[in-house]
Amino acid sequence: MKITMIGAGYVGLVSGVCFADFGHDVVCLDKDEGKIAALEKGQIPIFEPGLDQLVAHNVASGRLTFTTDLTSAVAGSDVIFIAVGTPSRRGDGHADLSYVYAAAREIAANLSGFTVVVTKSTVPVGTGDEVERIIRETNPEADFAVVSNPEFLREGAAIEDFKRPDRIVIGLDGNADRAREVMTEVYRPLYLNQAPLVFTTRRTSELIKYAGNAFLALKITFINEMADLCEKVGANVQDVARGIGLDGRIGSKFLHAGPGYGGSCFPKDTLALVKTAQDHDSPVRLVETTVAVNDNRKRAMGRKVIAEAGGDVRGRKIAVLGLTFKPNTDDMRDSPAIAIVQTLQDAGAEVTGYDPEGMENARKVIDGMTYAKDPYEAAARADALVIVTEWNEFRALDFGRLKATMKTPLLVDLRNIYRKDEVTRHGFSYASVGRPD
Repeated sequence: MKITMIGAGYVGLVSGVCFADFGHDVVCLDKDEGKIAALEKGQIPIFEPGLDQLVAHNVASGRLTFTTDLTSAVAGSDVIFIAVGTPSRRGDGHADLSYVYAAAREIAANLSGFTVVVTKSTVPVGTGDEVERIIRETNPEADFAVVSNPEFLREGAAIEDFKRPDRIVIGLDGNADRAREVMTEVYRPLYLNQAPLVFTTRRTSELIKYAGNAFLALKITFINEMADLCEKVGANVQDVARGIGLDGRIGSKFLHAGPGYGGSCFPKDTLALVKTAQDHDSPVRLVETTVAVNDNRKRAMGRKVIAEAGGDVRGRKIAVLGLTFKPNTDDMRDSPAIAIVQTLQDAGAEVTGYDPEGMENARKVIDGMTYAKDPYEAAARADALVIVTEWNEFRALDFGRLKATMKTPLLVDLRNIYRKDEVTRHGFSYASVGRPD
């Protein structure tokens, strides 16, 4: 089956490569000539474990190609996935659908034979209806169906998520029988893994994606507020999370207290859901509160560092370990580290940061910070060391070496990856989140 992926960003590239690995013929299209040229040379524009080897293997097999030419990419395609960005629109927080609609118009002009057009991008309810209208208006003779097929990929584990999904959601409306047959064939290689295909209406499918992300964001925000309460009453948030997570109705995932959620999905998707609900006079107040609490928490974590450092950090050096919003990615979008560093800088601190993969992207969004080559260079002469992102290489730090190089041996562990006794026996002061330190 021939598949065209419009957009070679995170979702488009991972999805396209995995489809090629299933045996489909895939062309990934992007208007960014530099990105396509780099991909053709085997240079991957994002960090995702295992992606570079998978790209190389499928390019060598001839199943995966890259292009900037939409006409040639679309010609003869059985399925065209739209996987372009839908960032928050400036000014009102709605999802910016201009890239989706532009892709629909260009696709329409090049359709031939029955084609399934799939929105893989995260889009508000009703977007598929508009995509169908645009294609039909642009090319009244086109034989096509528009399908919603949201992605559920976690950065850092995207390949595993794609190949072993919890579920595959497919929303159908027009030409439902033919579209269902095509989409079933697209995902047929996953049948061996017993991946459940969830067929529903297009609008329902679009809402499933937003509802899922909003619920996970709510779980993160809930356990963060429980962490604050634990600090006040002398309880341990990790034990609270375990105690409630063992309840099968709740589950243990996304119950890890920390500095708040970030990334490319939760911040923009929760905000877009809030705006959609408000437009339809059906406010989602829990999600509205989740957005507000999470935004406030990031700077609150910066203030926590200041308090643990004695309340005055003017002219003092603070070392920050981990800048990306989560480990195993180079993604800095809405990372808690951004607000934490800004809060420290606003208080007069001199901040040095280190991240295994995110340094280049961090330089684009954080001004005035010094960048170190490793955790120990970052900690040199520092008055506090702050763990913001739980990269594996931060889980076994040499505290003897750190104490020898730091001005003040203080560790503020915002991810709770250490126990107090592991740190204090080396002469450190230690603070974490939601635990009786």
